[in-house]
Amino acid sequence: MIYLDNAATTPVRREALEAMWPLLTSGFGNPSSRHSVGEAAAAALTEARLSVARSLGCRPGDVLFTSGGTESDNLAIKGLALGASEPGPNHVITTAIEHEAVLESVDYLHRRHGFDVTLLPTDADGRVRPDDLRAALRPHTRLVSVHYANNEVGTVQPIAELAAIARAAGALIHTDAVQAGGWLPLDVTALGVDALSLSGHKLGAPPGVGVLFVRGRLPLEPVLHGGGQERGKRSGTENVAGAVACAVALELSLRERSVVAARVTALREEFISTVLASCPTARLTGHPTQRLPGTASFVFAGTSGEAVLLELEARGIVCSSGSACAAGSSEPSHVLTALGLSAELAQTAVRFTLSAHTTPEEIALAGASVREAVTALARLGR
Repeated sequence: MIYLDNAATTPVRREALEAMWPLLTSGFGNPSSRHSVGEAAAAALTEARLSVARSLGCRPGDVLFTSGGTESDNLAIKGLALGASEPGPNHVITTAIEHEAVLESVDYLHRRHGFDVTLLPTDADGRVRPDDLRAALRPHTRLVSVHYANNEVGTVQPIAELAAIARAAGALIHTDAVQAGGWLPLDVTALGVDALSLSGHKLGAPPGVGVLFVRGRLPLEPVLHGGGQERGKRSGTENVAGAVACAVALELSLRERSVVAARVTALREEFISTVLASCPTARLTGHPTQRLPGTASFVFAGTSGEAVLLELEARGIVCSSGSACAAGSSEPSHVLTALGLSAELAQTAVRFTLSAHTTPEEIALAGASVREAVTALARLGR
């Protein structure tokens, strides 16, 4: 099997497993407990927080551990928007191509708290135009949320430029960096963001743990209420083993990032060239160059994305038809339709996402398999 669905989830790194194993066996204490086993767990959690803070270039007190990217997005958007809200009009800005965790959180603010919402358009490649953000900002804009990189087409946004525009207008800015983790720089000072979301299982940690950076002492309304863990911002007994594994995976991925990104980018370009040359109906989606190193996404006119997936899996290639997070959805991708593709064409989408372990031999075989699969489906169509 050749696994090319790493944007959905990645295999757990051995180093992350080894780091968490003692905390699942001898060091299993509750970090809120006042005895030696609990204090050992609390010490491990503190060290994990310090490690993440070093990776992001922030203070340890700015790091919150969550259950994953979805919770991090929900807490950032609801928490910051409600924390900054004032009597009278309140306004939030995001884009039409965000992950559902962002879009649904913004919709909640609109439905339950009366926030005005602006969905920024993008160009045909999925990039936000800074002038569009500048024009959308209002005196009562509380929060801007723009992802660092798109989860379906891989387009990378000019986050530092967008953050400077938002903050100059007095608005907070959050970025969903779930797909960017391990591939792009994550220094929050250089990015200029007030909040940033990450998910452990995109980095080589197990599912069930995430990170939220929130700058300084910004008011953050909790989404989960209870025992007041994570300094009162995220109640619930902490997943210490998951936090430790996430910290290790994040540190290692950032340490290896520049070398791995360059190698994987070269493989991605080879794969894109092969597919476009051998499949006349193929069209690359997303920005041609400003895209994640490991993401190659296509539409194949005249086919079905699901049919292409089945043909590829029969040949040992595992990939996806888009986001793996819209569970059970048969609707065309909201990302692709927002980029101007028809619903019919959007349903022919296939996404291939490489990892640090993808080899040239695998890419060559995957390229040949795509040609065979699309050709077989074209024959069936005729």
